[in-house]
Amino acid sequence: DVQLQASGGGFVQAGGSLRLSCVVSGLPSDDYAIGWYRRTPEKAKEEIACMTLRDGSTYYADSMKSRFTMSSDNGKDAVHLQMDNLKPEDTAIYFCAATEWYGTECLDYHMSHWGQGTQVTVSS
Repeated sequence: DVQLQASGGGFVQAGGSLRLSCVVSGLPSDDYAIGWYRRTPEKAKEEIACMTLRDGSTYYADSMKSRFTMSSDNGKDAVHLQMDNLKPEDTAIYFCAATEWYGTECLDYHMSHWGQGTQVTVSS
């Protein structure tokens, strides 16, 4: 079974940084895309970034690319989300998710597998 577990959330002051991690297991191949999302009471789900494991290509939502950086360790074992210059409006539950890759840019993919989220709280 495909499993994902996000970690690394916490409390941080505005302007600070956090690095989230997502441990991935059970992927049958590298033909998968992994994405980071967040959810707040105001926005049901907001896409942040995604990565195609086969070639390591990374894509960002337009509003996220300046302060968020997605990376991976050893390909499909773990992915990370470096978040810099955090703002109170970044307060959310952050999730990682995975789905089969169809050879295209992975933004807006419908994710099949979701991990439990990790809470990020940014104080002003």
